[in-house]
Amino acid sequence: MGLEIERRFVIANDGWRGLAAGVQYRQGYLSVEKERTVRVRIVGDQAWLTLKGNISDISRHEFEYTIPLADARTIMDAMCPMVVDKLRHRIEFGGFVWEVDEFFGDNAGLVLAEIELPAEDTPFVKPDWVGAEVTEDGRYTNAYLSKNPYNSWPQR
Repeated sequence: MGLEIERRFVIANDGWRGLAAGVQYRQGYLSVEKERTVRVRIVGDQAWLTLKGNISDISRHEFEYTIPLADARTIMDAMCPMVVDKLRHRIEFGGFVWEVDEFFGDNAGLVLAEIELPAEDTPFVKPDWVGAEVTEDGRYTNAYLSKNPYNSWPQR
């Protein structure tokens, strides 16, 4: 069993650009519910099936399994009407890795930063390019964005 403790923030400025190259991610969602999500993720020539179950706004159970790339593509094409495309930039700062996700397609214009922590109360320092925290705002999850793209929000 895995445990994911993650906090999410909007980006305040472009100070993160140029600190790390981005890697293309494509995520297809088989199930998006408040209590759980099931997704297929493709990164390069690797693929995973991931199941997540909420514990709190910050913590989730996470089970992730490597699957054949051909299977992932078939699952995504045949069974995932909800897809998110993004570039992920991994930036080391203050002893942690920040993942900056730059979204494309229907979510273009949205850029988020995430930090995974060993415990919910772990202290950390935010880089100056990290803005307001949106961890507890479910609209900023990839699963929500797959069903309700950023560019469809009435007030962004």
